[in-house]
Amino acid sequence: MSEFAAAAEAIDRLRAELTGLGVTGVHEIGNDGTLSVWIGLVVRFRDGFYRWQEGQVKRRHLGTDPEGCAIRVARRYAELQSDVPSWWEELAKILRGDVAEDYP
Repeated sequence: MSEFAAAAEAIDRLRAELTGLGVTGVHEIGNDGTLSVWIGLVVRFRDGFYRWQEGQVKRRHLGTDPEGCAIRVARRYAELQSDVPSWWEELAKILRGDVAEDYP
């Protein structure tokens, strides 16, 4: 299996786990197996690891454990959701209209 195919499969498994945990609105960015989860919170799969970044903070999790990774990412997502930046709602309306309310 090619590196690209492995990354795509790993990202699909992670997305399914995140959806099961109630993290909706996750979408893939580009063709390199990158998921956008929330404002500045992205997850990539590379070299057998899920790697996620939020600003300067970088984390990684074994690629053989999408469930464990999803739990950690979902926990951080919930923390971020509890303190949405005040500028987010206005920016979302300007950039995408009212349909973007739930998605950062």
